[in-house]
Amino acid sequence: MQKKQVRAPEPKVFGAEAFRAEPDTTVRWLGNAGALINSRGTTVMIDPVLVGFDMPQLVQPPVLPEAVPSLDAVLITHTDGDHFSRDTCVALAGVCHAYHGTQYTGAQMRELGLSGLGHAIGEQFAVGNIRITLTPADHAWQADYPELGGYVFRREDCCGFLLDTPDGSIWAVGDSRLLPAHLEMRPPKLILFDFSDDSWHIGLENAVRLANTYPEARLLLWHWGCTDAPDMKPFNADPADLLAKIQNPGRALILAPGEAHTL
Repeated sequence: MQKKQVRAPEPKVFGAEAFRAEPDTTVRWLGNAGALINSRGTTVMIDPVLVGFDMPQLVQPPVLPEAVPSLDAVLITHTDGDHFSRDTCVALAGVCHAYHGTQYTGAQMRELGLSGLGHAIGEQFAVGNIRITLTPADHAWQADYPELGGYVFRREDCCGFLLDTPDGSIWAVGDSRLLPAHLEMRPPKLILFDFSDDSWHIGLENAVRLANTYPEARLLLWHWGCTDAPDMKPFNADPADLLAKIQNPGRALILAPGEAHTL
């Protein structure tokens, strides 16, 4: 019997209105582990997978590349296909000013003809009114599958992003095992929160530990409910499991893809 998956709410489709300058910062989940951040008119997408994903989807993205009027930057945490959608990044090239990631990811972007900029872990750079810092990640999942014979991520190849906006900080942790540095951050206002119970993601118990380290932070839950892969743990997190264990469970945001949250 096929396993059942928890499914994200139906997407709230949006268009150009989500990219206009407003007097605050809004965040929209794009499905999977992607987000659109509009900070008073500075627009950034993190790990957008809007077209070209080669796995079946339970819900569709809330926006397509042709509906995006402009982007100041795309940020990519690492080059797995559910985060670095080459088709999406190329489709956005006509409206996106810059692409950012680690040094390895930046090189992969440039191979596609994109304006890919690579950074070191801990490095800071600015996009409009947002100051962005690369945070560490450990996601060398290929080490468990030597038979594949492929490239194994080095620690410096994957990252998270801390975005300091005029309205507070947003932390996209990225796909990662829990690291000591993750428990020593300046408390963010919002965490884009992967809680996948997988050995090369954070794991449920460590997700609880991370959430409870920052008990006042809002948690926008992502990396769940979108990809039709019932036998793959990275796509099968259940918000109810997390909410039953964290402090202040009301701060967890179970949003539909495309639904706006104001910081």
